[in-house]
Amino acid sequence: MSAHDDLKALIRTIPDFPKPGIQFRDITTLLLDPRGFAQTIERMAAATRGKVDLVAGIEARGFLFAAALAVPLNAGVLLIRKDGKLPGATIAEDYALEYGQDRIAIHEDALVPGARVLLVDDLIATGGTARAAVRLIRKAGGIVSQAQFLVDLPDLGGADALRREEIAVDALVSFPGH
Repeated sequence: MSAHDDLKALIRTIPDFPKPGIQFRDITTLLLDPRGFAQTIERMAAATRGKVDLVAGIEARGFLFAAALAVPLNAGVLLIRKDGKLPGATIAEDYALEYGQDRIAIHEDALVPGARVLLVDDLIATGGTARAAVRLIRKAGGIVSQAQFLVDLPDLGGADALRREEIAVDALVSFPGH
């Protein structure tokens, strides 16, 4: 029995979504549970190593965790958006998708060089977006050495890819498969 089985039980699995063979891990059921969501944030805060200046959330579900986690950590929130969504001058990073490319961005002035950043998202699968977010934060001069996720899909290798980039990775729950 895992220390976070109570949270895992709040995440439903929807088979064959968005395509046959995929087991979609739906966190909306956890978000609907006030105690479960509060426990998620408390446990993520407890897992944070040292002081952080900013909690970076990846669009869109990562925003929920980043904003809630920033409060107990007394940190600001850095929004990592899909390209074209921010109104000011931005810097961006491309990353590969299964079929094609995508791009994420932050405002040029979103962080000061040397800012300590905790990267947060709801789920880590292949790690493509998270690795691009790390590159983007580092390009802006931020120091990112840790990342937290509610769910890890370890069979897809994303957490291990981040660890190879010297990122300490924590996830509260994991599920086999994809």
